Amino acid sequence: MVVRIFGLSFVITIVALVVAFLYGGVEALILTAILGIFEVTLSFDNAVINATVLRRMSEFWQKIFLTIGILIAVFGMRLVFPLVIVWLASGLNPVEALDLALNPPPGDAAFFADGSPSYETIITDAHPQIAAFGGMFLLMLFLGFLFEEKELTWLTWIERPLERIGKLEMLEVVIAIGLLVLTATFIAPADERSTVMIAGSLGMITYILVNGLGEFFNVEIEDEVEGLDESAEKTTGRPGPTDLAKATGKAGFFLFLYLEVLDASFSFDGVIGAFAITADPILIALGLGLIGAMFVRSLTVYLVRKGTLSEYEYLEHGAHWAIGALALILLYSIGTHVPEIITGLVGLVLIIAALLSSIVRRKRKEAAEPVGV
Repeated sequence: MVVRIFGLSFVITIVALVVAFLYGGVEALILTAILGIFEVTLSFDNAVINATVLRRMSEFWQKIFLTIGILIAVFGMRLVFPLVIVWLASGLNPVEALDLALNPPPGDAAFFADGSPSYETIITDAHPQIAAFGGMFLLMLFLGFLFEEKELTWLTWIERPLERIGKLEMLEVVIAIGLLVLTATFIAPADERSTVMIAGSLGMITYILVNGLGEFFNVEIEDEVEGLDESAEKTTGRPGPTDLAKATGKAGFFLFLYLEVLDASFSFDGVIGAFAITADPILIALGLGLIGAMFVRSLTVYLVRKGTLSEYEYLEHGAHWAIGALALILLYSIGTHVPEIITGLVGLVLIIAALLSSIVRRKRKEAAEPVGV
């Protein structure tokens, strides 16, 4: 199973490294490899969350996510997205934006001799609105998980009281708006406050819209999945439209849309952080996209096929807490730079803690079972 699932990712990795070498020599090859490792390290929690959503989708929509979805992840988020930012921020057309990216100022300076900003500078300056959008989308996802009633809890002393408080309707929206106002007022630079408010509001609207569309087709899906194994209906408090089991048709499409927006939100910190390594869009597309995104997809499929989320019951919880941490880090980073290694380590530590807790729980359950059962 490991070879079958990860085989294509290894092949694409080799191809990407060869292309990088032909494009820019040994230095480009090394930078591409670093970017790939960087993306996989940051995105393990992304793979876990993707798996919780993907396993609810029909086989058709799973294939769509693993084919069309990878094109969106590779070319959309890692190549086109930065170019669009430059296009919108500088007024350059797409061709000029690409030319700017491929021809940086001498010595990788922040500005050209005529005072115009470099590609990297434009992307970095756009960080507040990118972080506000992604941070609020992920925050809404985390709060939805936190306030929803769950049969199983990991940090029970925190989660159970919050579940009771979460019975207040729209509480997650109230908290999210409050945090957005505080972020814009006390964290964001004075000249970015309105931009942060708008971008953060759009992040919330996007989550609510996609989530609402998924729930709208919930009845349709319940009819379609009648007769399926009822164990698939059990919930562990998944956020958003993940209550849709084996989604097909319109619900499958909106679940796919939800998953793509979620995947993109996870990508923001990686795309921005990549510029600390290189500003070359080709290397970013090769490293973050072809290598990193492919391995994250393979890991997602592995978690679904292996049934890892059912076997390690707290893993999903740890991933959602990692989402909450990432959301807060993104909002905080609007005013203060946060090293990407910290972002990656926080999520990794939470997932490892959840994994260890899952192993302990499973051993206790096995020890409690009568002999011969």
